[in-house]
Amino acid sequence: MEEELHKKFRYVAGAEGRSMNSQVILLIRKCVREYEKVNGEIKCEQ
Repeated sequence: MEEELHKKFRYVAGAEGRSMNSQVILLIRKCVREYEKVNGEIKCEQ
């Protein structure tokens, strides 16, 4: 990740009271939720 983007992402995460890791997890969950809304539930094999 380029340095400027990293700094901005860290700023956004901090402004929302999250660590960068927590912010990434939040965004991944949002991405999956939006995908499933359009394409149906993703079935994961155990």
